[in-house]
Amino acid sequence: MFRPVAVGALLAAILVAATFAGFRWWMDASLHRPLAFPGETYTLMVERGSSLSALARRLAGEGLTPGPLPLQIHARLAVDGTIHAGEYRIERGETLLDLVDKLLRGDVILHRVTFPEGRTLDQWLAILAAHPILGAQPPPSSEAVAAIFGDGDILAPPPGDDLVLGRASGEAPEGWFFPDTYSFPRDRPAIEILREAHVRMKRILAEEWRARAPDLPIDTPYEALILASIVEKETGIAAERGQIAGVFTRRLDLGMRLQTDPTVIYGLGERFQGNLTREHLGEDTAYNTYRIDGLPPTPIANPGREAIRAALNPEPGSALYFVARGDGSHQFSDTLADHQKAVREYQLKRRQDYRSSPAPATKEP
Repeated sequence: MFRPVAVGALLAAILVAATFAGFRWWMDASLHRPLAFPGETYTLMVERGSSLSALARRLAGEGLTPGPLPLQIHARLAVDGTIHAGEYRIERGETLLDLVDKLLRGDVILHRVTFPEGRTLDQWLAILAAHPILGAQPPPSSEAVAAIFGDGDILAPPPGDDLVLGRASGEAPEGWFFPDTYSFPRDRPAIEILREAHVRMKRILAEEWRARAPDLPIDTPYEALILASIVEKETGIAAERGQIAGVFTRRLDLGMRLQTDPTVIYGLGERFQGNLTREHLGEDTAYNTYRIDGLPPTPIANPGREAIRAALNPEPGSALYFVARGDGSHQFSDTLADHQKAVREYQLKRRQDYRSSPAPATKEP
């Protein structure tokens, strides 16, 4: 016969076990219940310094969970780590456990911005200003960018590299940003994206410089960057990059002026309104390659890897001239007479003031 004390203890144990089992079932069901929200996705912003306990109250307040207690208990008993601030996307059917896993991994939403090849730094800044996320930030000015990417930083080699890349001149570090698509979380400053693009350009320029052809008429990686920017601006069809680079390389070898329109346009700045005139070609500016010998003082755009590779590995040949055909391709010529004939055929019939790049030199070398 059971004693009353033993019976009471057994009943108490059964009650405790049942309560614990009920608690486990409730916790498990709460943590595995899909979060409630309208639509297929829900965007959750987690501020810096947020805790899971505070987030639990917020989720309940916004109707995603019935109450804060399950997440608060789970955070205290089972979570070892710190959640990351940022913007999170919750998909239909995801649970509290799925969300906690994302928060601990920092699996934030990544936005993207694309900088095409051949754009100037000012055009990059305009892309940032027009971006739906980055445009909401105070825009980085050209002066701010120049201050961050000054000569001291540009002259510094990539990490682990002893190659001196060259010297940048001018007010802004034109050409030192690698064109690509960059991913970033919502709270990343735009200036940090530019910094990433700058570091990548230094690394890629160093890689391509080491794989350069011998006996080039350029002495530094920075000169290669200048030439690559011109090749990038002149190229309408990717397959012609090497040929265009070959023309410019041979001109430099022979002491001929480059006579390329994009450098003149860059030197005109805001004064260029879409029509390059004979008066423009006669102006004395540091970027007018109809008037100066050799390369201009800085790049005229941000070139991609293929343009850098072409500048450092130009295609062999004998052409010294080329003119646009009007379909993105070019007619290449060995002699001034053949080039003038090509200009008459492809350009002068359509626009009297047009000069292809590079236009004829004043005299044959």
